Amino acid sequence: MSLDLFRLSRESTSRVLQTAMQRGGDFAEIYCEHARYNSLVMEEGILKTAVSSIEKGVGVRVVKGEKTGYAYTEQLDDKNFLKIAATAAAIADDKGSEEAFAVDPKTLKNYYQVADPSIDVDLDQKITWINKANDFARKHSDLVSKVTISYADSRRALVIADSRGRLVEDVQPMLRFSISVICEKDGERQIGRAGDGGRVGFSFVTGEKVKHWAEKAVNEALTLLNAKQAPAGMLPVILAPGDSGILLHEAIGHPLEADFNRKGTSAYTGRLGEMVADAQCTIIDDGTIENDRGAINIDDELNDSQRTVLIEEGRLKSYMMDEISARYFEQESTGNGRRESYKYQPLPRMRTTYMLPGKYSADEIVGSTQHGIYCKTFKGGQVDISNGNFTFVPSEAYLIEDGKITHPIKNFLLVGNGPDALSKVTMVGNDFEMGTGIWTCGKGQSVPVGVGLPTIKISQMTVGGQQA
Repeated sequence: MSLDLFRLSRESTSRVLQTAMQRGGDFAEIYCEHARYNSLVMEEGILKTAVSSIEKGVGVRVVKGEKTGYAYTEQLDDKNFLKIAATAAAIADDKGSEEAFAVDPKTLKNYYQVADPSIDVDLDQKITWINKANDFARKHSDLVSKVTISYADSRRALVIADSRGRLVEDVQPMLRFSISVICEKDGERQIGRAGDGGRVGFSFVTGEKVKHWAEKAVNEALTLLNAKQAPAGMLPVILAPGDSGILLHEAIGHPLEADFNRKGTSAYTGRLGEMVADAQCTIIDDGTIENDRGAINIDDELNDSQRTVLIEEGRLKSYMMDEISARYFEQESTGNGRRESYKYQPLPRMRTTYMLPGKYSADEIVGSTQHGIYCKTFKGGQVDISNGNFTFVPSEAYLIEDGKITHPIKNFLLVGNGPDALSKVTMVGNDFEMGTGIWTCGKGQSVPVGVGLPTIKISQMTVGGQQA
C-alpha cells in the first residue's frame, strides 16, 4: 500500500501541501484512506443481513491557531486534490510561502501484526461460527426465545502526510463478534449480551470462545429473570474488573479530553497538578496495548502512539491532547488526535483508558461492605462534561449483604459525579482486567476504544432503585 493507491506521488503530495499552505497556517496535512468493511447479522437462525462495502477518499486540513479548514474528495485526481487544498487554505489569512513541502516516509512500531486478516476470509467460514454461536445459545437454556449474532470486520489502509515533512502508512485491522440473547419466563423478558474482538486475525475466533460468549449472554439474561428489584439510596458501590471500566471511560475519560478543557467546559478545567482523586487512583490512556481494540500505531495527526498518565496517585498530570490543544497548552501532543474517517477532522479522543491495580483482593473489598451494590457490566450511560455528573445503567449487578455477594438485582441507575466518585474510592483491587473488545465511542464521530479496571470500591453513590 502506498500513495499510488490514491493516485498521488511524493511530488504531487508536496504540491497539495504547498497549495494548502498558500495563505499561511500553522500546519497542513493530507489524510488518505482506503477502507473495507464486512458485517453479518443473524436473527432467529436466519442470516438477515450481509454487507460488504469499500470507502476511499482524501481529506486536507489546514490549522491556523484555533481555526481549522477542512475539505475532502472521493474523486482521486490532481485537480480535485488541489481544489480541496485551496478550500481548506481559506481558513488562513496570511501570506503563504513558496516553500516546497518535501515528505519523507517514517517507519512505525506495529502494535497489531496480524497474520490472518479476517477481511480476507471466505464468507462461509464466518457464517459457520455464527451458526455455532446460535446453536450454543439455544442449547444452553430452554428459556432462550431469541438470539441475535453480529459479526463485523474491517481493514483501513491509511497514508498521511503533513507540511512538517512527515509521511506514514498504516493498516488497521478490526474484528468484533457479539451475541445478544432474550430469555423469557412467566411473561417476563430479559436481555443478555456478550462478545469480544480487537485488532486481531480470524484465528482469534475459536469454538471455545464462541461457546463461552453464547453461554455468558444466556447466563446474564437468566440472572436478570431471577433478579430482585434494587434498593435505593446512598450506598457503597463496587465495580467489577474489566468491562465496568466503561464507567471510567465516560465519567472520567471524556472530561479529560483536552478540547473540553481548552474551551473551559470540563469539570477538570484549570486543575492540572491538583489532587482530583484518591491517592490510590492512577488512570492511564494507552494506545500501545498489542492487538487491543483501542490500539493505534500513530494518531491521525502523525503523532506516535503512547501510554499517557492522566491521573497519577490522585494528581491530575495530563489531558488527552490533539495538535490544536497541545499548542494551546504549550505541551506535546499525547497522540490522541483521532477521526472516524477521511470525512472528518481529528478530535482529542480516548484510546484504551484504564485504572492501574491496587493492593486489595476482591474478597477483601467485598468483605469490607456490609450493605451495598456489586456492578459487573453496564448497558451504557451518559455524562455532563461541564460538571462531571453522570448516570449509568448496570446490566448485571448484585446485592452485597454482610460482606457477601448475594441476590442479583435489576431496574436501577447509578447517579454520581466523576470527580466526587474518584475522591470516594476507598479500595482498589489487585485483580486488573482488560475489558472485552466490543466498545465504540461516540463524540460526533465513532472510534473503537478499550477499557480496563481492577475491582474498586466507591464508598457512596446514589442508587436509583426501589426503596427497601
